[in-house]
Amino acid sequence: MRPATSIRFSANRADFFSTLNHRVNDYFKSNNISRYANAEMKFKTVFMYVLFFAPYILLMTQTVTQGWAMWLLTLVMGTGVAGIGLSVMHDANHGAYSNKSWVNNLIGYSLNVMGAGAFNWKVQHNVLHHTYTNIHDVDEDISPRGILRMSPHGNWKAIHKFQHLYAWFFYGLMTFVWVIHKDFARLIRYQKDGMVKKQKANLAAEWAILIATKLIYVGYILVLPMLVLDITFGQWFIGFFSMHYVAGFILAVIFQPAHVIDGSEYPLPDAEGKMENSWAIHQLHTTTNFANKSRWFSWYVGGLNFQVEHHLFPNVCHVHYRKISSIVKQTAEEFDLPYKAEPTFSGALMGHAKLLKELGKRPAMQVAQA
Repeated sequence: MRPATSIRFSANRADFFSTLNHRVNDYFKSNNISRYANAEMKFKTVFMYVLFFAPYILLMTQTVTQGWAMWLLTLVMGTGVAGIGLSVMHDANHGAYSNKSWVNNLIGYSLNVMGAGAFNWKVQHNVLHHTYTNIHDVDEDISPRGILRMSPHGNWKAIHKFQHLYAWFFYGLMTFVWVIHKDFARLIRYQKDGMVKKQKANLAAEWAILIATKLIYVGYILVLPMLVLDITFGQWFIGFFSMHYVAGFILAVIFQPAHVIDGSEYPLPDAEGKMENSWAIHQLHTTTNFANKSRWFSWYVGGLNFQVEHHLFPNVCHVHYRKISSIVKQTAEEFDLPYKAEPTFSGALMGHAKLLKELGKRPAMQVAQA
């Protein structure tokens, strides 16, 4: 991976973001609205936790004992895991849930409650992805993953010719792998890369938090069910895997089309590490909205279909994205800058599949060398 500190964004056309920032701030001020969570957001927080824990309680109290019904409840829990990830912990770990840091930190640990690690997520998502979106060898969201090629600058393998077909299966493994392996591997890598130090974090404390919360997760998700319920380990594993498969698939198909979609751009720094555009303009070139007219869809996915607004204003709670989107679009058009949006979610998925297929083709350079 390229060191993130070696990349610098241009200062050209800085007036775009200063103008946009002024207009968005004026919207909140003139309407006397907080940019943080409102009543809708607080209700959603409770709803998403209930979506996860209500089925868990039904299982643990043996209110539901039929095998097929128990399995269905694990699928519902999976939608709860994804909902908490999309709509609750995401805002909190961006500092957008509350103007109080302790509230953001507390709610941000929703991720740990779901079995993952908030610190790792902040480094991977807030720092590497949000700052260096779609930049090869820095943005881990498009980093090489062996069987998936998410960037035209990544190494090509023959198997990639079929990735537009098999990627969908592997998307479901995302949180499963994350919980049992990726958190540990990432913290080790961030330690070696110096990212832990750059975040001014205490390495020992982060390891202690990660291990302790993993043990708590194992306790309530594995140990208690095996002690209380009349099930085999195999039956438990089917439920656990199914829950994470649903969660992983939902999260993947929401996040991937925002940056890996037909028309996506993958800018590279020059030899000295300088990018052509400013950070804000870079976000417009590498980010795409989708299904913005669907209110129920936006509600469940935490406004992440307004990905342009989210990348430009990650410290604004997602319940406000719909309102500020017209400001962002108008300002981008005034400055003759792109504002990418796909009308429907199905269209976004098709655009994602189209780019996966294109990225799966053997690069012309390798064809010439063969």
